[in-house]
Amino acid sequence: MSGFENFGVRQDLADEARMECGICWSVYAPAEGDQVAQVAGGTPFSALPEDWRCPNCDAPKSKFMAVEHDA
Repeated sequence: MSGFENFGVRQDLADEARMECGICWSVYAPAEGDQVAQVAGGTPFSALPEDWRCPNCDAPKSKFMAVEHDA
């Protein structure tokens, strides 16, 4: 399965899951939030407003993929 098959807003993500834009590769880190959209640190990706967009390229939430972590 390629990373692109992971597109779409998943509901089974852990609150601390980092998400990467499939267009510009910008990463949304919940611990940091999004200063551009005035989203407070600690806000999980799933709690972002439906109209939230990538602060770098303006892509919609559906273009973000979960960043895989090495355990």
